[in-house]
Amino acid sequence: MIMKTTEVDRNHNRKNMLSAYPDFSCSWSFVLAGLCNKWWWQYEEGIRHYSQEALHKEFPEKTRPGNFTHSPFQCPDMSRSPTVPSSVELVKAADIKVIAALGDSLTTAIGANATNVLGIPIEFRHVSWSIGGHGSYQDVITLANIVRLFNPNVLGAAPAKTVHGTSAPLSETGFNLAVTGHNTFNLPGQTRHLIDTLRNYEGLNFDEDWKLLTILIGMNDICDYCKDKVLFSVDNYIHYMTNSLEMLMNEVPRMIVNVVQILPMETLRQVQRPTPGCLLQRAFCSCLIKPGAGSPDLKELVEINLEFQKRLEQLLYSDSFFREDFAVVLQPFMKHADPPRLPSGKIDMTFFTHDCFHFTIKGHEELAKGLWNNMFQPDGGKFMVSSFSDPIELICPPMDHPYIYTRPAKTGQSTIPVVPRSAVPTRANLLLSPLVVLAGILSWSITALASL
Repeated sequence: MIMKTTEVDRNHNRKNMLSAYPDFSCSWSFVLAGLCNKWWWQYEEGIRHYSQEALHKEFPEKTRPGNFTHSPFQCPDMSRSPTVPSSVELVKAADIKVIAALGDSLTTAIGANATNVLGIPIEFRHVSWSIGGHGSYQDVITLANIVRLFNPNVLGAAPAKTVHGTSAPLSETGFNLAVTGHNTFNLPGQTRHLIDTLRNYEGLNFDEDWKLLTILIGMNDICDYCKDKVLFSVDNYIHYMTNSLEMLMNEVPRMIVNVVQILPMETLRQVQRPTPGCLLQRAFCSCLIKPGAGSPDLKELVEINLEFQKRLEQLLYSDSFFREDFAVVLQPFMKHADPPRLPSGKIDMTFFTHDCFHFTIKGHEELAKGLWNNMFQPDGGKFMVSSFSDPIELICPPMDHPYIYTRPAKTGQSTIPVVPRSAVPTRANLLLSPLVVLAGILSWSITALASL
């Protein structure tokens, strides 16, 4: 049984944190003074009832062994264009010179390789799904490490871990400028920071280099919705997203922006285990976790979640953010995603950190593969995950269209059929004859129609 801790115990826990992670000193001084940010307050609330045993319990299944390696990934064509492309529709993976990311704790990769609950405030940016730069592809699969296979000199991949609440230089964050705990109303500030950073970064040709930015934000708005239904409304979500994308389009040349669709969050309520770690889930996303099953509050939140998705589609399935050297692309692979499950049907907890809310490296790698695949699939044919239970297989850029798809979907094309994982073309499929490829396309269409 987990015993309730006293104030003396809590102060002892803080001392443990300080001794284990010296960089926490600044953040914890703010905690003790009552001046820390929302995330730190939520974290302290979550561990308030931890025993010393629970605080230090190790969970090796949630970490990546040091000797782990992936099989190599090779494609028939990994070359860059003969000349630097001027059109956003003709950019190959090897043409990308700069990679960046904005968002919240899912992009800072908080707790992603933590061995115990004391490591949750560590931001493992170097293994983050969209921009982590640890080692190579064979060490950890991230979008940045995949792009590095095509262009080893790409700038911006996050090289190190950081600690939430403490300032970190670009030498540690790379161009991962996401901030743990941020809501969508914070996105314009992140965007301004990124633009100024790119414009002034030595070794980067701001006007000529092709840049790839990934944005995933909005799930904290769902988590906080019940606290302020105006501030975290769908209208404000779209307003701040629009404002940020307009800033980028007006000021940054030669950029492709991946806007990743947010998750359907109701199923995260099932990510539970009778451990104190899951108390953090209630602290981080109380508006989702606390309402009773079938309650009006929960039904309203589920509807708001769906409305966020629909309105984002309406915003981006147009040519509003498309020009010759700039494009914003909605990548929908997570739109219907169900949490990973074991053969028994229970949630596979190895995908989730000790807080039962964020992803471990195992989860980050699946996000990276889903995003990469979407980048090389046209609107109307983009793969969407039904469940993360089975590993996603990476695809190669198609030989007949080796470019990142950037042409926006036509207005009204907001409903995209779910492409079964088994129907996603693999590296071997790309070498098949045109007739077999055509048969695969017809198969996708039949499957999608049957599911309607």
